[in-house]
Amino acid sequence: MKTKVEKEIIINASIDKVWKALTNKDDMKHWYFDIPDFSLEKAAVFNFYEPGVENKFWHRCQIEEVIPNHIFKHTWEHPDFSKAVTHLTWTLSEKDGQTVVNLNHDNLDGLAEAGDDFKTENYDAGWTEILKGLKEYLEK
Repeated sequence: MKTKVEKEIIINASIDKVWKALTNKDDMKHWYFDIPDFSLEKAAVFNFYEPGVENKFWHRCQIEEVIPNHIFKHTWEHPDFSKAVTHLTWTLSEKDGQTVVNLNHDNLDGLAEAGDDFKTENYDAGWTEILKGLKEYLEK
């Protein structure tokens, strides 16, 4: 069973611009999620729901590591459905004036108890769409 999602994209934008999109709540709501209580501080907790009005899936996250313009790591939990704690790591690097974005979401096997909505395949597809949105937002 696949227990993590790993993705890589190249964005035609500076690391500074990509970092801001990943870590600024005003930018995030344009391509990611609306996270009003987001604060870029180690150990800070933030919460959000999927887009729309249903609010079916509560996400609770806690920031684990921040290395500006390089690494942003936080937990990813669904407390209403599972006790599992997964980890999401964004890693940025520069290549030929562009930014390479690596995403790693691990420990997804822990969410198996939560049901079909939490299958690794769903996260894989979701991250593909989210990264596409990030690229479109930054390259427009």
